[in-house]
Amino acid sequence: MIVVHHLNNSRSQRVLWLLEELELPYEIKCYKRDPQTMLAPASLREVHPLGKSPVITDGELTLAESGAIIEYLIERYGNGRLLPASGTPEHLRYTYWLHYAEGSAMPPLVLKLIFDEIEKSSMPFFARPIARSIANRVKSSFIEPYITQNLDYMEMELGKSTWFAGNEFTAADIQISFPLEAAVARAGLNASRPKLMAFLNRIHTRPAYQQALERGGAYELAS
Repeated sequence: MIVVHHLNNSRSQRVLWLLEELELPYEIKCYKRDPQTMLAPASLREVHPLGKSPVITDGELTLAESGAIIEYLIERYGNGRLLPASGTPEHLRYTYWLHYAEGSAMPPLVLKLIFDEIEKSSMPFFARPIARSIANRVKSSFIEPYITQNLDYMEMELGKSTWFAGNEFTAADIQISFPLEAAVARAGLNASRPKLMAFLNRIHTRPAYQQALERGGAYELAS
């Protein structure tokens, strides 16, 4: 039985969604973030040394990293579903977006989250203006322009086809969902990029997406 070690409001929601799309049986072991630090609990390190989510176990296998998990589930259980045919342009685009999601789209969003927290965190009064000035400068000169560049690029690419790999929904769309949902929550993604917002609207109405929410519990990034 596949077990998903699921952390609230995390990338592991994508794994639940994929399993629902593939109509595979699975179990969920839930973990809650520390309300102060928002970090995963130490108990996740008992499953995988890095103590992050998602992690799945499948028999003797323990596997982390969203992209690796998606590739494993598609290759072992997909039976050709959610995967373009090998050797096609769509398959190449599928591979690209599967890796782009975490390799290019997520890093600036994570940096923005960190520097936003620096601006809000408590510190000695004499250090506060210096820290906030540095954080604001890093965000305005590097992080936010990089996020804008990525969002503009994805908006342009969705002008080529209905889904990221082509005209058929694939697991690459599941993978790219998290940075886009994070961009709505943290980085101002809105109706000014109608193709990206239409993409999010389409995935949010998919029955498997809704079923994954029911099983996984509250997921703030879906709002």
